[in-house]
Amino acid sequence: MVHQMIPTSISPAPRASRNNNDMKRLLAYGAMALIVGTLVACGSAPISVPTPGEDVRTPPSQGVGSVPGTLYRTKSRWVPAAWSELPGFADDALFDAWNAWLKGCERPGGPFAPLCGDIRRLSIGSADEQRAWMQERLQPYRVESPQGETTGLLTAYYEPMMQASRLPANGFGVPLYGPPAGLAQRKPWYSRQEIDTLPEAQAALQGRAIAYMADPVDALMLQIQGSGRLRISQPDGSQRWVRLAYAGTNDQPYRSVGRWLLDQGLVKDASWPGIKSWLAQNPQRQQELLWSNPRVVFFREEAISDRDSSEGPRGAQGVALTPGRSIAVDPASIPFGTPVWLASSGPQMSLQKLVLAQDTGSAITGAVRADYFVGWGAEAGELAGRLRQPLQLWALWPKQAR
Repeated sequence: MVHQMIPTSISPAPRASRNNNDMKRLLAYGAMALIVGTLVACGSAPISVPTPGEDVRTPPSQGVGSVPGTLYRTKSRWVPAAWSELPGFADDALFDAWNAWLKGCERPGGPFAPLCGDIRRLSIGSADEQRAWMQERLQPYRVESPQGETTGLLTAYYEPMMQASRLPANGFGVPLYGPPAGLAQRKPWYSRQEIDTLPEAQAALQGRAIAYMADPVDALMLQIQGSGRLRISQPDGSQRWVRLAYAGTNDQPYRSVGRWLLDQGLVKDASWPGIKSWLAQNPQRQQELLWSNPRVVFFREEAISDRDSSEGPRGAQGVALTPGRSIAVDPASIPFGTPVWLASSGPQMSLQKLVLAQDTGSAITGAVRADYFVGWGAEAGELAGRLRQPLQLWALWPKQAR
C-alpha cells in the first residue's frame, strides 16, 4: 500500500501524557512541528552479523560523534539504548502487536526469520512473557537522523470505504483505472490533466476502468491513500465489496492539493473536511484543484473474503496491515518487518507502544518519520486527516546469534 499525504494547518495545543523526559522533549518539539507540511532501544549488547544486502554501514570518520555499537543506514543512525529508555514499555498490552508480528512472519526480513518460531510459540503467552523474550533476544536502538536529531513527525493513514458503480451510470462517472499497457515504457506517463484532455491518453486507458465513483475528490482521496474498499453496484443490480490495491502510478510528481490551497491563502484548514468545505463554496475551481496534482494512481481489484474484511490492505512488506500496530516508514531508515517502539504525544492521541514497520509511502521519507495505520472507514479517515504530532522511534534488532 503506497500512499501520499496532504498538509493541514490545524494546530491545537498539545497535551501531556506522562511525566518523563522523553515526553517533555516530544511536547517541546510540538510547538515547532505544528507548521504546514505534507499530508499523503539493554546497553550495548552485540548484534547479529548483517545478512547479505542489509544496509548497515560503518561509522563515518567525521561528523557527529558516535556511540560505540551505533549502526549506520542510508538515512538514519541507530544508537544503542537501554530498555528503560523506552517510555511505557512495561505497560503496553502486546496482543495486537503480536498478531501484527505474526503476519510479518509470513514474509520476514532476513534477521527476523530465525525468531519467527518463538514469535508463533509466544502468541499464546502473556504480555510479561513476551516482554521478557524481547529483552532477551532483541537490542533497542534509538533511531536518529544522520545529524543526530531524535524527534520527527507522526502522521496517519487509513483505508477508505466508498460507493462505486461497475459502469458509468446514475451519477457515477469518475473512472478508477488499472495500469495501461506500456506504462513502464513511457516514463513519466500522461499527467492527470493530460489524461482528462488528450485523446491519445484516453485511448490508452480504453477498457481499463475498474469502477466509477460519483465524486472526483473522493477518487483523488482514494488514490492518495493508495488502496480502499468499494461497494460496487453491478450491472444486474447486485452489490459487492471489493478492495482496490495499489498497482502503480503515472510517475508524475505528487503535489498536495491541500498545499496548493494553503499556498494561495484560500484555506486555513487543509484537512479533507476543509478541502471539501472550500469546494462547496467554489465548485467552479474543482478541476483546477484536481489538476494541481499531476500524479495518478492505478489500481488492481482484489476479492474480499470474510477474513480480509477484518484485516487491512497489504503493505509494502506484503502482509496485511493491522490497525494501530502497523506503520509506514522510509525503508532506507528502518527495514520492513522491524519491530519498533513508538512514542508520540499530541492533540489527537498519546501513543507509547510496539508497532511493526510494514509499509511505506511517497511522503514518508527521512529517519524519524512514520505514518500510523488507523484502520478503515469514516472515523479512521477523520483521525488520519488530523493526526500530525512529534515522534520518537526505537528499532528493536536481534542480538548476536548464540
